[in-house]
Amino acid sequence: MRLKIVQTGEPVLREPARPLTPKEILSADIQRLIADMRDTMRDAPGVGLAAPQIGLGHQLAVIEDREDLLKAVSPDELADKERTGVAFHVIVNPRITPVGDEKIEFFEGCLSVAGFMAAVARAHRVRVECLDENAKPRVIEASGWYARILQHEIDHLNGTLYIDRMHPRSFTTLDNYSRHWRSKPTTK
Repeated sequence: MRLKIVQTGEPVLREPARPLTPKEILSADIQRLIADMRDTMRDAPGVGLAAPQIGLGHQLAVIEDREDLLKAVSPDELADKERTGVAFHVIVNPRITPVGDEKIEFFEGCLSVAGFMAAVARAHRVRVECLDENAKPRVIEASGWYARILQHEIDHLNGTLYIDRMHPRSFTTLDNYSRHWRSKPTTK
C-alpha cells in the first residue's frame, strides 16, 4: 500500500522517534509497515524512507539504492559520489558513529522537503549498529553515498532534516539544481 509522505512542518518530523522492542519489530503490524514503506519508497522514487516521514514516530527506516535508478546517473557522478547499488534493508533503533574526520559535501534532497535540494557536508564513512527487520543485531560499515543515505535517514529518526545541516545559500529548487548546479563540482 502506498503511504502518504508528510512534508516539512509536520511536528512528527521534528520529534525524536521512539525505539521499537524486538516483539514490536516482529509483529504483523510492523512487518506490514516495512513492506508498505518499501513500496512507498520505490514509488516515490527514493533511496530511503524513515517512519517519521509517513507520520509515525518509530525508529525505523528502509533503505535501497536500486541499480535501475543508477542508470540515469553519469559514470563521472557515480564515481565522484562513490555511489553504487545498495540492496533493500531495514534499520531499527540505529546508533551511528562517524569513522574518521573526513567530510564530503554534495547536494541532497528529501521526500519530505519535496522539490528542493541543498549542499550538505556529511561524514565520508560511518558505522551503524542497529536491529534488522528480524530484530537481529546488525553492524553496517559504509562510505560515500551509502554513508550519506544512512546519515540522512538516521537524522529523520532524531527529528533532524537536511535543511538543518545545509549550507543555506545552496538551497535550490530541483529545476534550478539541474540547470545551474548539477554539473559543478562540490567540495570534498
